[in-house]
Amino acid sequence: MSNPSAIETARRTVAPTGLVGEWRELLDRHAAVSCALEKALQGQHQIGLSEFETLDRLVDANCGDYRMSDLANDIYLSQSALSRAVARLERDGLVSRTMCPEDRRAVFVCLTEKGREVYEQALPTHRAVLSDTWRSPGRKC
Repeated sequence: MSNPSAIETARRTVAPTGLVGEWRELLDRHAAVSCALEKALQGQHQIGLSEFETLDRLVDANCGDYRMSDLANDIYLSQSALSRAVARLERDGLVSRTMCPEDRRAVFVCLTEKGREVYEQALPTHRAVLSDTWRSPGRKC
């Protein structure tokens, strides 16, 4: 009978190849870049990555009121994570939320002037960290 701990050790030391290896490399890169972005944005602009990404999508949409359900489809966050991010942005005066007059179930999110200012200040940091860490992701947090 084989030794289970030896098998577990062997599994952990064999580098995955092919599709699994590529998947893990992508996950590692995502973790490293996300961590670097979170630290820089939080440290320099007091805004989290989820909040920045939400502002980034609102700016890209350039549509004034953005239906929350459309925003949820356009961003990597889960519905609940997006709701929490928007709540934090609203609390800080960076976005406003309003109900749709025609459909009371629909909620619109709108970037405020303060939100645009915070976004414009954080944008160079985001893009620089993204560029630096994407090319050489280094360690995870």
